[in-house]
Amino acid sequence: MRPGLIIKEQSGFFWVEVTDETTGESAVYRCRLRGRLLEEASASDVAAIGDRVQISLLEYDEEGPKGMIEAVEPRASALSRAVRTEGNRGAGEALREHVLIANADQAIIVFAAAQPSPSLLMLDRFLAAGEKSGIDDLVIVVNKIDLEDPGNIEARFGAYRRMGYQVLYTSAAMGTGVDALRALLHGKISAFAGPSGVGKTSLLNQIQPGLGRTVKAVSQYHQEGMHTTRDSALVRLDDGGYIADMPGVRNLMLYDVEPEELDGYFRDISPLVRQCRFNNCSHHNEPACAVIAAVRDGALAATRYKSYLKLRSELEALYAIY
Repeated sequence: MRPGLIIKEQSGFFWVEVTDETTGESAVYRCRLRGRLLEEASASDVAAIGDRVQISLLEYDEEGPKGMIEAVEPRASALSRAVRTEGNRGAGEALREHVLIANADQAIIVFAAAQPSPSLLMLDRFLAAGEKSGIDDLVIVVNKIDLEDPGNIEARFGAYRRMGYQVLYTSAAMGTGVDALRALLHGKISAFAGPSGVGKTSLLNQIQPGLGRTVKAVSQYHQEGMHTTRDSALVRLDDGGYIADMPGVRNLMLYDVEPEELDGYFRDISPLVRQCRFNNCSHHNEPACAVIAAVRDGALAATRYKSYLKLRSELEALYAIY
């Protein structure tokens, strides 16, 4: 068997990059899952882009070299979302795990300082999912800083820096911060996320000519009824590393997070929990709640608290149904 990296998935096929340790040359094999792995995939994505796998080599055909995925190595991280499913895939499960990317070294979350105005709820949703995923580094990129007053930018994003998140300010139009972003991407597997209109494509093209167009071409995404389909791929960077676009942040429903666990994925709320009077405090209207007190005193941003309540309400509704 040969070790490899899944760099693309589409309609049940996986493209696995195998690198020769002696020559350093790489070949890509179009693979299917071995039967026992295919059975496991009915409940969750047993294989996804970023996964390290072991493959057996099969014959060539008109589409190139083929292989069979025999084993998937344990994951260091998995950025996932909950999706509703019907039909054979999902086998009657109301929700299943959709792994967007496995083993990412970092998640780069891009928002615009203006045009469009940043949705902090959307940002907090992705940060909670990132904390759950186990990804080591979560980086917030604030693009289009040339279109907004610096004081307003600091008022919106300064709290995240104080929580310990790396916040990088960029302007694709002016070239500001591009070198720093390029350095962050070097040699790493990066999930690149953010809503439409924030300038992700322009930033990527600044990092590497044509990169934005290439990433966009392999990140087709659509939803039809209860089904979610997307073609996922890691795009190799000229200077080393890979990048994968993560569309659909707005629809990122947290997977495998119970309502009472949510506060643990908010860096600014988690330290306050032990100070609440009640062990099962929901931080909604209980007396002597340290979280509510922190909001009242200005120690906790009101926008973060609103995001927490919104996400908790979603999870409570989800668990009430399922």
